[in-house]
Amino acid sequence: SNKYVKLNVGGSLHYTTMGTLTKEDNMLRAMFSGRMVVLTDSEGWILIDRCGKHFSAILNYLRDGSITLPDNRFEIAELLAEAKYYLIQGLVTQCETSLERKNVEADPVCRVPIVTSPKEEQDLVRKTNKPIVKFMYNRGNNKYSYTNSSDDNMLKNIELFDKLSLRFNGRILFIKDIIGDEICDWSFYGHQRKVAEICCTSIVYATEKKQTKVEFPEARIYEETLNILLYEQDRPCPPHMIATSDSTTVDAPRSIHNCQSDDDIEESRSHRVRRIHV
Repeated sequence: SNKYVKLNVGGSLHYTTMGTLTKEDNMLRAMFSGRMVVLTDSEGWILIDRCGKHFSAILNYLRDGSITLPDNRFEIAELLAEAKYYLIQGLVTQCETSLERKNVEADPVCRVPIVTSPKEEQDLVRKTNKPIVKFMYNRGNNKYSYTNSSDDNMLKNIELFDKLSLRFNGRILFIKDIIGDEICDWSFYGHQRKVAEICCTSIVYATEKKQTKVEFPEARIYEETLNILLYEQDRPCPPHMIATSDSTTVDAPRSIHNCQSDDDIEESRSHRVRRIHV
């Protein structure tokens, strides 16, 4: 039972013990108990003609008796198909129960995480390969009264964030920040680093007192959102010019994945964030 075996499952390589494979009465136990013929290559890898994407989860279930299932309904269905193939009844039941529960629960079209600390923001930026748009609104941080149009502009910024998050759901990760230092601020990330920032607030003087003014730079926000799409991982090398929301053209970001020139590499070494104060 302590003997290690080498498995090649559809090109995915795994090491495990004979005890794990024969722990339960299933197809793997039949394969490695001598009741079935197994194929082996010249290097001693035992070949299993199945997709190896979820085979690690199969092994972990055999080791521990339960696993944490994926959040995605499609991936659970894929794991269920593998569990049925290997005749692992306990995992089949766990997957079917999870799918039934997800069918009852509401599955939101768009998920927008809310960060409450810089560490949470850093973790999200580090773990995702998508470009990011972060919107910060924090009225509680205001020291001064607002100008007459600030309340309406704040609401317009919030509504635009909701529209963009629905329109580009799946391509851009949208994040809300409600405890930062700024009152109304947009940040844009590509390739795990900030590339642009739009500050929508300023301090103005009226009747001998300070007031906070909130702006709504809609065209600029649309422009930076379109620019950040150029940082998608699987996107081919883009053109140098793109159309913006107000029918003008601007230079596209040049640090694009897999199509950098020498000038791009030099630019990336001295990375600078475009900070725009309306």
